[in-house]
Amino acid sequence: MMKEKLLLDKQLLEKQLFWIDISYKECVKIGIKDKYSVDEFGKFETLCSRYSRGIDFLIRKIFRTLDEYEFENQGTLVDVVNNAHKRGLFESVDDLRIMKDVRNTIVHEYIEDELVEVFEEVLEYTAQLIQIINTTLKYIQEHK
Repeated sequence: MMKEKLLLDKQLLEKQLFWIDISYKECVKIGIKDKYSVDEFGKFETLCSRYSRGIDFLIRKIFRTLDEYEFENQGTLVDVVNNAHKRGLFESVDDLRIMKDVRNTIVHEYIEDELVEVFEEVLEYTAQLIQIINTTLKYIQEHK
Protein backbone atom coordinates (compact mmCIF):
# COMPACT_ATOMS: atom_id res chain seq x y z
CA MET A 1 0.00 0.00 0.00
CA MET A 2 2.80 2.45 0.85
CA LYS A 3 4.57 1.59 -2.40
CA GLU A 4 1.47 2.60 -4.39
CA LYS A 5 1.24 5.86 -2.44
CA LEU A 6 4.91 6.56 -3.11
CA LEU A 7 4.49 5.88 -6.84
CA LEU A 8 1.39 8.08 -7.04
CA ASP A 9 3.20 10.90 -5.21
CA LYS A 10 6.13 10.45 -7.60
CA GLN A 11 3.80 10.97 -10.57
CA LEU A 12 2.37 14.09 -8.95
CA LEU A 13 5.88 15.40 -8.29
CA GLU A 14 6.80 14.83 -11.95
CA LYS A 15 3.75 16.89 -12.92
CA GLN A 16 4.81 19.67 -10.53
CA LEU A 17 8.29 19.64 -12.06
CA PHE A 18 6.88 19.84 -15.59
CA TRP A 19 4.95 23.05 -14.85
CA ILE A 20 7.66 24.64 -12.72
CA ASP A 21 10.22 24.00 -15.46
CA ILE A 22 8.01 25.62 -18.12
CA SER A 23 7.52 28.76 -16.03
CA TYR A 24 11.18 28.87 -15.04
CA LYS A 25 12.39 28.76 -18.64
CA GLU A 26 9.97 31.52 -19.65
CA CYS A 27 11.12 33.76 -16.80
CA VAL A 28 14.82 33.13 -17.39
CA LYS A 29 14.28 34.46 -20.94
CA ILE A 30 12.58 37.58 -19.54
CA GLY A 31 15.28 38.16 -16.94
CA ILE A 32 15.31 40.61 -14.06
CA LYS A 33 14.20 44.14 -14.96
CA ASP A 34 13.14 47.37 -13.34
CA LYS A 35 9.79 47.28 -15.17
CA TYR A 36 7.76 44.37 -16.53
CA SER A 37 5.05 44.28 -19.16
CA VAL A 38 1.70 42.88 -18.06
CA ASP A 39 2.52 39.61 -19.84
CA GLU A 40 5.97 39.38 -18.25
CA PHE A 41 4.60 40.13 -14.80
CA GLY A 42 1.96 37.45 -15.30
CA LYS A 43 4.62 34.89 -16.19
CA PHE A 44 6.65 35.73 -13.09
CA GLU A 45 3.54 35.64 -10.94
CA THR A 46 2.77 32.18 -12.33
CA LEU A 47 6.32 31.06 -11.56
CA CYS A 48 5.97 32.38 -8.00
CA SER A 49 2.76 30.39 -7.54
CA ARG A 50 4.25 27.23 -8.99
CA TYR A 51 7.41 27.66 -6.92
CA SER A 52 5.34 28.05 -3.74
CA ARG A 53 3.18 25.01 -4.47
CA GLY A 54 6.24 23.02 -5.49
CA ILE A 55 8.19 23.69 -2.30
CA ASP A 56 5.12 22.92 -0.18
CA PHE A 57 4.39 19.72 -2.09
CA LEU A 58 7.99 18.58 -1.85
CA ILE A 59 8.34 19.14 1.88
CA ARG A 60 4.86 18.46 3.18
CA LYS A 61 3.89 15.62 0.86
CA ILE A 62 6.90 13.92 -0.75
CA PHE A 63 9.35 14.10 2.14
CA ARG A 64 6.63 12.88 4.54
CA THR A 65 5.70 10.05 2.17
CA LEU A 66 9.35 8.99 2.03
CA ASP A 67 9.46 8.95 5.83
CA GLU A 68 6.36 6.75 5.93
CA TYR A 69 7.70 4.48 3.20
CA GLU A 70 11.03 4.05 4.99
CA PHE A 71 9.38 3.69 8.43
CA GLU A 72 10.83 6.89 9.82
CA ASN A 73 9.27 8.49 12.87
CA GLN A 74 6.52 10.92 11.81
CA GLY A 75 7.85 13.94 13.63
CA THR A 76 7.77 17.67 13.08
CA LEU A 77 8.44 19.42 9.79
CA VAL A 78 12.00 19.98 11.01
CA ASP A 79 12.39 16.20 11.46
CA VAL A 80 11.02 15.60 7.96
CA VAL A 81 13.50 18.07 6.46
CA ASN A 82 16.40 16.61 8.45
CA ASN A 83 15.50 13.09 7.29
CA ALA A 84 15.40 14.27 3.66
CA HIS A 85 18.80 15.92 4.16
CA LYS A 86 20.21 12.64 5.56
CA ARG A 87 18.96 10.92 2.39
CA GLY A 88 21.09 13.35 0.37
CA LEU A 89 18.12 14.97 -1.38
CA PHE A 90 19.62 18.46 -0.97
CA GLU A 91 22.92 19.93 0.19
CA SER A 92 21.96 22.51 2.78
CA VAL A 93 19.18 22.65 5.36
CA ASP A 94 19.79 26.39 5.59
CA ASP A 95 19.19 26.82 1.85
CA LEU A 96 15.95 24.85 2.13
CA ARG A 97 14.87 27.13 4.99
CA ILE A 98 15.58 30.16 2.82
CA MET A 99 13.58 28.58 0.00
CA LYS A 100 10.67 28.09 2.39
CA ASP A 101 11.06 31.72 3.58
CA VAL A 102 10.88 32.92 -0.04
CA ARG A 103 7.68 30.88 -0.40
CA ASN A 104 6.26 32.57 2.70
CA THR A 105 7.15 36.00 1.31
CA ILE A 106 5.37 35.20 -1.95
CA VAL A 107 2.26 33.94 -0.20
CA HIS A 108 2.04 37.02 2.03
CA GLU A 109 2.77 39.68 -0.60
CA TYR A 110 -0.40 41.36 -1.72
CA ILE A 111 1.13 44.46 -3.29
CA GLU A 112 2.40 44.11 -6.85
CA ASP A 113 5.52 46.24 -6.31
CA GLU A 114 6.58 44.13 -3.34
CA LEU A 115 6.21 40.89 -5.31
CA VAL A 116 8.55 42.23 -8.03
CA GLU A 117 11.31 42.48 -5.42
CA VAL A 118 11.12 38.69 -4.95
CA PHE A 119 11.49 37.75 -8.64
CA GLU A 120 15.29 37.52 -8.56
CA GLU A 121 15.25 35.22 -5.52
CA VAL A 122 12.51 33.11 -7.08
CA LEU A 123 14.61 32.58 -10.22
CA GLU A 124 17.63 31.62 -8.13
CA TYR A 125 15.77 29.27 -5.83
CA THR A 126 13.60 27.75 -8.56
CA ALA A 127 16.80 26.44 -10.13
CA GLN A 128 17.65 24.80 -6.79
CA LEU A 129 14.09 23.51 -6.40
CA ILE A 130 14.26 21.87 -9.83
CA GLN A 131 17.55 20.24 -8.85
CA ILE A 132 16.12 18.97 -5.54
CA ILE A 133 13.01 17.62 -7.27
CA ASN A 134 15.16 15.79 -9.82
CA THR A 135 17.35 14.34 -7.07
CA THR A 136 14.24 13.26 -5.15
CA LEU A 137 12.71 11.61 -8.22
CA LYS A 138 15.95 9.72 -8.81
CA TYR A 139 16.03 8.67 -5.15
CA ILE A 140 12.44 7.39 -5.31
CA GLN A 141 13.18 5.50 -8.54
CA GLU A 142 16.21 3.81 -6.96
CA HIS A 143 14.54 2.96 -3.63
CA LYS A 144 10.99 1.94 -4.55
